[in-house]
Amino acid sequence: MKLNKLRIPPVFYFIFTTLLISYFFPREGKFKYQFNEGKPWRYGLLTAAGDLPIYKTDEEMEAAKDSVLHTVQPYFRLDAKIEADAIEKLRENYRESLHQKVTASYMRYIENSLTRLYDKGIVAPEELQKLKAEKYGKINLVENNIAKPAYTADLYTVKSAYEFIIDNCPPYLDKNTLKSCDINNYLTENVFYDADMTRKIKEERLKNIPLASGMVQAGERIVDRGEIVDTHIYNVLRSMKILYESKAGGKQRDGLMMAGQAVLVFSIIACFGLYLWSFRPRLYKNRRTVVFMLLCILGSCVLTELVVAYGLFNIYILPYAIVPIVIRTFFDSRTALFTLLCTVLICSLMVPFPHEFLVLQIVAGMVVMFSLKELSQRSQLIRCAFLIFMAYAVMYVALAMYQDADFSKINWNMFLYFGINFILLMFTYVLIYMLEKVFGYVSSITLVELSNINTPVLKKLSETCPGTFQHSLQVSILASEAANRIGANAQLVRTGALYHDIGKMSNPVFFTENQAGVNPHEKLSYDQSAQVIINHVNEGVKIAEKCGLPKAITNFITTHHGKGKAKYFYNSFKNAFPDREIDEAAFTYPGPNPFSKETAILMMADAVEAASRSLKEYTEENIQLLVNKIIDSQVADGLMRNTPLTFRDVELVKEVFVEKLKTMYHTRVSYPDLKKPE
Repeated sequence: MKLNKLRIPPVFYFIFTTLLISYFFPREGKFKYQFNEGKPWRYGLLTAAGDLPIYKTDEEMEAAKDSVLHTVQPYFRLDAKIEADAIEKLRENYRESLHQKVTASYMRYIENSLTRLYDKGIVAPEELQKLKAEKYGKINLVENNIAKPAYTADLYTVKSAYEFIIDNCPPYLDKNTLKSCDINNYLTENVFYDADMTRKIKEERLKNIPLASGMVQAGERIVDRGEIVDTHIYNVLRSMKILYESKAGGKQRDGLMMAGQAVLVFSIIACFGLYLWSFRPRLYKNRRTVVFMLLCILGSCVLTELVVAYGLFNIYILPYAIVPIVIRTFFDSRTALFTLLCTVLICSLMVPFPHEFLVLQIVAGMVVMFSLKELSQRSQLIRCAFLIFMAYAVMYVALAMYQDADFSKINWNMFLYFGINFILLMFTYVLIYMLEKVFGYVSSITLVELSNINTPVLKKLSETCPGTFQHSLQVSILASEAANRIGANAQLVRTGALYHDIGKMSNPVFFTENQAGVNPHEKLSYDQSAQVIINHVNEGVKIAEKCGLPKAITNFITTHHGKGKAKYFYNSFKNAFPDREIDEAAFTYPGPNPFSKETAILMMADAVEAASRSLKEYTEENIQLLVNKIIDSQVADGLMRNTPLTFRDVELVKEVFVEKLKTMYHTRVSYPDLKKPE
């Protein structure tokens, strides 16, 4: 991976992670008391340090706002110019033409009616309908910047104003003649809703709503240890928390708070780095692995910070156990548990009730450790998730009994949160698959699946190269047993052994174990034969890449001969042409040499199993001499120089090989024939 090529010291990754976590850390000052309504007070006597207002709850404030807003009557503006224009228009029309149609009495009635209607107010129909729908009996009518109350029922629309003039026509006037005067031409809205003024008045009224519903005097007793936090005490404590968190401390206080957060987070992250540096140096030096582990911690912390800061959902819905499950899948139990400890320690600085949070999460992490001691099946993940759910439930009930001593105080919603947590843990299998693809890791589950001899590659190997397939099976037995003995990854080396010779499928007949009487090497020179044999490594890599095999398996293909030589043809060439200069590269495998315990074990098992087939007599002495000769030769050639194997490990591997080869090639007892009666 490209990260390993970057020469950035690992310590900078830890510092960068600290900065990211600190950036998302909640900024407000944290109230030091944790409390819930209906729960006992777990601290000592608490008194008011000064006069303390009892702030209204959100529900009370909303009710007060609704009450105030309902009392604010909307404001409308009356435009007097519209009335004047309408009267002037009526008079002008009367002088020009209307006097020929009606008498002056009609003119006086219409003018008086218009004056009365415009004084009351003519409003748009939709505005009047809205006032009635919202049950506003009165409005504020503003004229010349002076507001006066007006009844909604007194307002008219153009239509109702017209009907009013017609319906209230005096007996001495004719209605049909009145209608012919086109009264609609003089009726128009003169009252308009003033949204800005209405909004300003509402805002002023809302500002005047008192935030507090009472007061606690300085020195007054609030609550003592063991008392149940009732509604009144809860509101007082909540008010104290609001007041504490709203105090302005200035830039100096904010700077000190951020510095404290950064130091706390960095201390915990530094402990994790020191653990890797001291006990897992191989992981510490691998930048890809460091980034992966820090991302596990960072992701959990950022999610916690977002959930706490915005109150998205209950904190116990977050599946923190995914962190140790993932780390355990790819690495070891101790690293997984230490990663979880660092994660929950940082998260406990943000969550409410940190003591309960730590107890539940640490116990869940321990359950992961023993339930996934050896991960090889998907069903183990389901069992692990169920055990985590049970651990959460049991520990929560135990804590509730310890703190409250009352079953009625148990919050049964917590079991719903634990159930959602259980469901989210079910997706760990998908997550592991995605992480394998992104970071190039390989899990035990994947190794078990690849070990199935019915996979397309292994099935084809058994059909085209039956001898090589049998050799691979024998090597896997030897290598996995040796890995178990020295504490290496037995499943990894077993799977790698099954695939290490798949490159022989390109030219099966050129390898002794697949030949049936015809040896094609008889027609080739020694160096040509060596190139054909050596090429099975490159062919194996091509097949592995085409099949999408993990990098960890491909490593066994490239290293199972290291940079050793094809000794049969190399020695044969030197014996046949002692005076000729030999091209060493033509007889040397491309490598690289083994660089882990597992790849080194496979190299030894491969060479020993292949050489053991040439023994004429399978005695313990012959097998032991062969094993010692092969492995000592590899050590002498420097092929094991890059592996972490000790001399003790090599000796244990030799012992395992001798024991296993004796079992494989033991002499069978001859069964006697059944004699026929005479």
